[in-house]
Amino acid sequence: MKNFSKILLIFTVGLIILWQLPWGYNFLTSKTERPPFTMYSTVVNDFVTMKHGEASLMHYGQKGDKYTQSQFDSILPAFYVRQLVADGRFPEKINNVEVAPREVQLGNFNFKSLPTDINTPKVGLYQLMESMSGRVNLKMPKDVFRLTKNGIEFIDMLSNSVDVSKSDEYTKMLLKKGVVFPILEISGNPTTRKEYDEGFLLLDNNRKLFHLKMTQSLPYVRHISLPKDVKLNHIFITEFANRKTLAFMTDVNNSFYVLTKKGYKVEKVGIPSFDPRKDALTIFGNMFDWTVIVDSENGRDYYAINSEDYSLIDRMPYMFSNDDIWSKIGKYIIPLHISFTDYFDNYIFPRVKFNL
Repeated sequence: MKNFSKILLIFTVGLIILWQLPWGYNFLTSKTERPPFTMYSTVVNDFVTMKHGEASLMHYGQKGDKYTQSQFDSILPAFYVRQLVADGRFPEKINNVEVAPREVQLGNFNFKSLPTDINTPKVGLYQLMESMSGRVNLKMPKDVFRLTKNGIEFIDMLSNSVDVSKSDEYTKMLLKKGVVFPILEISGNPTTRKEYDEGFLLLDNNRKLFHLKMTQSLPYVRHISLPKDVKLNHIFITEFANRKTLAFMTDVNNSFYVLTKKGYKVEKVGIPSFDPRKDALTIFGNMFDWTVIVDSENGRDYYAINSEDYSLIDRMPYMFSNDDIWSKIGKYIIPLHISFTDYFDNYIFPRVKFNL
């Protein structure tokens, strides 16, 4: 018994060392590197960057041009629209197109996806709002729904009982439109902090795409045709103020797509790859172009995308320089370590990782 206690103590101390020693070494030697703020400018047709210099902020383009703060605002008119309006410098035309500040603001949107959004388990309860209430402000419903192997169930939150009539009505409509249960993927944005509601997008067991929402208390279900070679894997409903897009989507080959609100058209975006399970994606969009930022294990890539046909305008890679001499030495000093958390999910359990 005494020997077992010694072995258990040695084992526990070893685990603590493998857990805390690498953390302490990285804490003392690592240098946090934040990529500078970078966006594509449709005015100068170049990626422009703002970063902290030794004395002040630096503004420059990848082609070597340098800008003052005022010039930097002017070459990103969609991003700095409020500042330009306040200064009385907002242009009458952008890219030879007459625009108003309000029009530009409506065309702006931000989108972000992290691996934890995909790899974290979901509760499985959703709220379906009325999409045509006739009121300006959206209102949260008094029930939630869950997806089962054979249909959809609405549950009254006050009584915690299943609304059999409503559940049957929506299930019959889904089956009538060709939905095959169980549902593989569901995407919605059940919040009142938006201008309109588009319900949910469903990916059924045959990987067919359907649009579900409630219109004047009745179920609205529509099948969305996909190109023959597109096999969807993940969907992200958008509901941006410009009402141009309905969702972003990825397929099993990690290609990235846009689903337009008008006509339910599926358009491929001109970036090489995006795996939402492993990569982080950020989009700064406006009515002329999108700046798409993909963070992967290979580094960071900036893409400029045409907002009309979603084609690739330009690409700029950015390599992190955190792999300095101390991190290289640390790989040999501490080739093995234990961690309980990970960048890719929100689970907490022991993970053994090799640094070499």
